[in-house]
Amino acid sequence: MKYEHNDSLIESAQLEEAQKFLKDNDVKYILAQFVDIHGVAKVKSVPAAHLKTIVTTGAGFAGGAIWGMGIKPNGPDFMAVGELSTLSLIPWQPGYARIICDGHVHGKPYDYDARVILKNQLKRIEQRGWILYTGLEPEFSLLKKDEYGHVHPCDPSDTLEKPCYDYKGITRQSAYLEKLTESLLKVGIDVYQIDHEDANGQFEINYTYADCLKTADDYIMFKMAASEIANEKGMMCSFMPKPFSNRPGNGMHLHVSIGDGEKSLFQDDSDPTGQGLSKLAKHFMAGILAHAPALTAIAAPTVNSYKRLVVGRSLSGSTWAPAYISHGNNNRSTMVRIPYGRIEMRLPDGTCNPYLTTAAMIAAGMDGVERELDPGPGQDINLYDLTPEELKEKGIEILPQNLHEALLELEKDDVVRGALGEGLAKEFLELKHMEWVEYMRHVSDWEIERYAEFY
Repeated sequence: MKYEHNDSLIESAQLEEAQKFLKDNDVKYILAQFVDIHGVAKVKSVPAAHLKTIVTTGAGFAGGAIWGMGIKPNGPDFMAVGELSTLSLIPWQPGYARIICDGHVHGKPYDYDARVILKNQLKRIEQRGWILYTGLEPEFSLLKKDEYGHVHPCDPSDTLEKPCYDYKGITRQSAYLEKLTESLLKVGIDVYQIDHEDANGQFEINYTYADCLKTADDYIMFKMAASEIANEKGMMCSFMPKPFSNRPGNGMHLHVSIGDGEKSLFQDDSDPTGQGLSKLAKHFMAGILAHAPALTAIAAPTVNSYKRLVVGRSLSGSTWAPAYISHGNNNRSTMVRIPYGRIEMRLPDGTCNPYLTTAAMIAAGMDGVERELDPGPGQDINLYDLTPEELKEKGIEILPQNLHEALLELEKDDVVRGALGEGLAKEFLELKHMEWVEYMRHVSDWEIERYAEFY
C-alpha cells in the first residue's frame, strides 16, 4: 500500500494524513532511503513519530561513509530529505515503511546524488512540456551456495539446455515469485508478466511503464523486495550480468518514449519505414547511438558486465545481449530494438544505477534531438551471424568490450560526462578505474589451472 496525496508541498494537513496512514497500518519505523553511486539502496531506520524530520531537515548520514558522494571525513553531513509522495509500506517487512529521499548538503539538493542528477536532466524534457516514459525489464538469477561456497542455480532440477518459458522451471519457484509479485502490487508496481528466462535459474518480471523518475524509484523497490524475499527463502537473488560463463546473462532492457500528457510524441503511424517512429524519436535514438560507447560505462558499469556484451557466439551457445551499435525493427541482435512506436535500449544490466543511466540517456538523446541527428539505416538481419568484415562494410561499430575501454570513451564524451556533473563523473571514473585495476591484478582459478604446472 502506498500513501497518496495531491499536493507535493509539505503542509501540516498532509503530514497529519501521512501520520494517520502510518498509524492505521501499524508502522513503527520508516526507512529513509536513497542510493549510492552504484545504485545500491542505503537507509536509516527512523521511528514513525519522526516522519516530519525526514521530510524537512532530513535523516543525517556521514557523507564520507557512502560511495561516490565526494565528501571527506572532515566534510558536511549528507542529509536525506524524504519526498512525501513516495511514502509506502514494505509488504515483506511488517511494521516498516519506505520513503524515497533526495540528498541535500548545506540545505540544498546535492549534485552528487543520483536522483538529484536525474531530476536536473529531466528539466530539459519538462521545459518543453514533455514527459519521458520508461519501462524496465529486469532479469535476475535465483542462486544458492553449496557447502564449498560455490554458487549454483537454486533449483537442482532446473537443468534444461533451453529452459526459456519452461513450465517446470517457473512452477517450482512459484512460492517466491508469488510473494514477490504480491508485494510489488501492494505498493503500486503493476506486475503484468512473469517468465523463466533462457538461463537455468533465471527469471524476468515485467511491470508497467511510468514516468522515468517513478520507474527508477520502482526499480530500487523491486531489487529490495527481490533480494530480501529470496533471502527469507534461503536463496540469493542476483542481478549480476553474467554469473555463469556457459549460460545467458542478466540484462535490464530499457523501453523509452516521450509524450505530452495526452499522446505519444514518439509514435507516428505514417513512418515510411513501418517502425512507427516520429522524427523526434529517430533524432533521440540517433543521439543514443552516437554516444553509445560512453553510455556503456554507465549502463554496464562492472567488470562482469562485459562478459555479457560479447561479440559473436557466446560460451552459452546463444546471446541476447547487444554488442553492435545499431538499431532495427524488432531486431533483438541490435543495441536499440524498435517494438513499434517506441525504442528499447538493450544495453543496460541490473548492476547499473537507474537514475544515472536514465540521466545519461536523456543527455545523449537530447543531443540527438538538438542536432537533428540521423540514426542511419536500420538492420533487419541477425547481426550475430556477421563477420567482422561484413560489419565493417555495413558501417556497424561494436560496443566497448571491457570496462577499461568504456571508461576511456566516457572520459572523452563531454555530453554523457556532463550529464553526471563534474564532481560525480570524477568519482565514478576513479572508482571504476580502481575496479578495473583490481580485476587485472587478480589471479583467477583459470590462470592457476592453465599456467601453474604448464610452465
